[in-house]
Amino acid sequence: MRSFVIGGAGFIGSHLVELLVERGPVTVFDDLSVGRPEFIASALAGGRAQLVRGSALDLDALAAAARQHDVLFHLAANPEARWGLQRTRLDLEQGTIATYNALEAARINGIKRFVFSSSGTVYGDVAEPCGERDLGHLPISLYGASKLAGEAMLSAFGECFGVEGFVCRFGNVVGPRGTHGAILDFCNKLKAHPEYLDVLGDGRQAKPYLHVTDCVAGLLFVLDNAKGEQPAIYNLAPPDSTSVRRIAELCVAASPYKSARIEYGSGARGWPGDVPRSLLKPDKLAALGFRVRHTSDDAVRLAVAEVAREVFGR
Repeated sequence: MRSFVIGGAGFIGSHLVELLVERGPVTVFDDLSVGRPEFIASALAGGRAQLVRGSALDLDALAAAARQHDVLFHLAANPEARWGLQRTRLDLEQGTIATYNALEAARINGIKRFVFSSSGTVYGDVAEPCGERDLGHLPISLYGASKLAGEAMLSAFGECFGVEGFVCRFGNVVGPRGTHGAILDFCNKLKAHPEYLDVLGDGRQAKPYLHVTDCVAGLLFVLDNAKGEQPAIYNLAPPDSTSVRRIAELCVAASPYKSARIEYGSGARGWPGDVPRSLLKPDKLAALGFRVRHTSDDAVRLAVAEVAREVFGR
């Protein structure tokens, strides 16, 4: 299997590439704005993967690099939902337009299998557990809007051009090589000012956290096993959630600054567009035969230890 991975030098992408090289040659297409070549160093050194530096906004370059591949994985996106508040075109460009370009590159090159990394943010501000058909509420973040638009375009490309689509709606992915998210943010804040940790919102926000190893295993399971409806859409997350307050406490405990005080903000949301509490139903993927190995709490505990080692050298 010849795999083309947009965003393959990033957090999730680099872990996916480590699995894909066991199946055949891999081309990583990444602008390296967030991703790093060292994340895929072992695959590159072994000659099992090649890195093409380029932007997913450059359709010509993307289509040229995607020639002669069997499957396209589109993982590139704005890595931090809050950034859209400062630059409102960011998710339009890095989400919606980049996804269109990825689909068009697949169409031009006759790549019939397309794997898209979506998000639980497509369900909007809903505290109850959401299944794949629970789209009665629209997204409340620009990031979530771009993901829902990407899913819609994949559905249309499938109907119009025969692209076979596989969509996984992730929980909050955590683990080593993270380039964004609460755990990395908290550890970096503690390193910058060891006496305190400021937290956006009141700390009661709670979401399902998915360890990156479960994330990439689930992606490949869906690719290998999903059949029938198109596009194939699955929630990829544990059924439980973890609070921001718990994450903050674990980060302080894993840092060299155990006496740091935690200062919480006010209000239920960390920022405009943040969904305070969310849960994803993994039942559909479980019925297909896949369950994540880590609960949300376990994923967070493991990821805090991994990220703390990276940030503090412990």
